[in-house]
Parts: sequence; structure tokens; C-alpha cells
Amino acid sequence: MNRLDHDAEQYVHTVLRLYQQLPETPALPSSRDRIQAYQLQQRKLPLTLIETAFLLGSLRRLLRPPNAPALSPIHSLAYFAPVIEELLNNPVPETYIEYLRHKMQRFAGKKVSGQECHTASVQKNTDSDDR
Repeated sequence: MNRLDHDAEQYVHTVLRLYQQLPETPALPSSRDRIQAYQLQQRKLPLTLIETAFLLGSLRRLLRPPNAPALSPIHSLAYFAPVIEELLNNPVPETYIEYLRHKMQRFAGKKVSGQECHTASVQKNTDSDDR
């Protein structure tokens, strides 16, 4: 495997790991998720942008009003595509990701329907009104 292939594979692995750590995503990514992660890598999108989009999209769901109707779990990495585009069109300060990680801490280790998060390093959180 050459250096370029290794870097692409590492990027895809990181995107899928970040995706899996979110509270409302599947424990295992699908083959479509892997393809979508590879497409993000091909676009040369920074991993911090991807992580910010994952955190922002996830926290918007998690921090909805308690009386709002329940949402179904996220089934695909494609769910975050509009948030990625939003951040590309409306960049946030580099420090915003730290804020999102802090907000997500209270959801760390929680998966939908009682599933355990396999990594304890989930440290993410966000309010959609905070930008």
C-alpha cells in the first residue's frame, strides 16, 4: 500500500470512527457509509470540518425540546451531508469544535435503544442556536 492509499484509508477510518461514536448512529457503519467517507476524503475536506458537522448535526437532534416528537436513529453518514455543506458555506471559528465537544460530553457513551458506545472517548455536544 503506498503512502497516498494509506492516508486515504486512515482518513476513512477516522471519519467512520467519529461517526460511530455519536449517540444516535449504528454501532457498525455500512458499506455505503464507507463509500461516503471515501468521497469526503476525495473532496479533501478537513477532518475537523467533518467532526464539527457530526457534532453539530447530532447535538441539534439531542438538544431538541423534551416535548418535541421523537426522531428515529440516524441510519447513514449521508444524514450529515447538509450540515457539512452548511459549514462549508458558513464557516465557524476553529474553536467552535471545542465548544461542541464539551456540549457532547453529557451524551458520551449513550447509544439509542440502550446500545453501548464502544468507545469512551466520545466528547462532543452542540446547540443549534449557539452559532
